[in-house]
Amino acid sequence: MGFLLPGFTDILDILIVTIILYSIIIVVRKASGVEFLLALGLIATLYFLAAYFNLKMIMGILNGLQNFWMLALLILFQDEIKNGLAQFSKNKSLFSLLRTPVKISFTPILEAVSTFSDKRIGALLVFEKSQKLDDYISSGEIVDAKLSSKLLMTIFNTATLLHDGAVVIRDDKIYATKVVLPLSKNEEFGKTFGTRHLAAIGITEHTDAFCVIVSEQTGKISFTKDADIDLDISIEELLQKLTDETKEIK
Repeated sequence: MGFLLPGFTDILDILIVTIILYSIIIVVRKASGVEFLLALGLIATLYFLAAYFNLKMIMGILNGLQNFWMLALLILFQDEIKNGLAQFSKNKSLFSLLRTPVKISFTPILEAVSTFSDKRIGALLVFEKSQKLDDYISSGEIVDAKLSSKLLMTIFNTATLLHDGAVVIRDDKIYATKVVLPLSKNEEFGKTFGTRHLAAIGITEHTDAFCVIVSEQTGKISFTKDADIDLDISIEELLQKLTDETKEIK
């Protein structure tokens, strides 16, 4: 009956299979990208060792698992993949470069912002660039109206139902209002700013949009772009920033 006794390679095969199964259980429980990468490195090493020593049981298990590696990568790194795609979408494509630049009327914007500042009316204007903001616009109300200072002042009048949230400017129109934006999770900003400013910074962390904010408490005008904020700017400085930014809008 000696032929039934396991040899050295058989015992090694069983031990390594046990280690693999235990490692898989640990990785799944922790659900961390770092642990997953380490596990992949371990599996790759074991694969070459199994092939070298002709460990058939391990080879069979690893060959069965290889079809699920890509799916596991997508699941565990979904946040990183999503952020990467968001950053990629900020860049203009070849087709967007061929489009005619959009001309935005600055006069109604400057008139409204100046009034908001003088009367200390809180306001948040988001200017859409190459990356569409449809996912955020769906949280608000579609207006799709001609850009005018009177309409902006009506929207941000606290007596109206539309004054909360942000107004999205698309092309040369007030496209949506009462839009909810993601708040910045930057701890330094969180210690300094309120919801309106954090929302303005937050949308620029996720998209290539830029924003104009008027503080309800101080009446000061601020400008956000690329997860950064310029505080207490003048109407003249705002005009220059709008001019510089809208040159890139297509």
